[in-house]
Amino acid sequence: QVQLVESGGGLVQAGGSLTLSCAASSRSFFKINDVNWYRQAPGEQRELVATITSRGIGSIADSVKGRFTISRDNAKNSVSIQMNNLKPEDTATYYCNANVWTSVGGSNDYWGQGTQVTVSS
Repeated sequence: QVQLVESGGGLVQAGGSLTLSCAASSRSFFKINDVNWYRQAPGEQRELVATITSRGIGSIADSVKGRFTISRDNAKNSVSIQMNNLKPEDTATYYCNANVWTSVGGSNDYWGQGTQVTVSS
């Protein structure tokens, strides 16, 4: 019912920046509530990196605080995470997760397919 598509991943040198975006779409009328960005490195558990509420209040994990910021553009149904001063330990697959209300299905959680971020030292 709702598709989340991440973009913006890639290979970057340590100290560089990337912006990841998560765009939502649906054939039904929908409203995006809270959105989370998670990341998962090989062999590691999935880690919550950032959250932004429907009102635009963001929170950032301590592990990336001061380097990552989250924002949303309700007109474009998208949420972005700006990642600065990237470190090799930021290497992971980043996933967008959103709670979305649709006119046909009510509120449900959805996941994107993930986008790879690789930071070289």
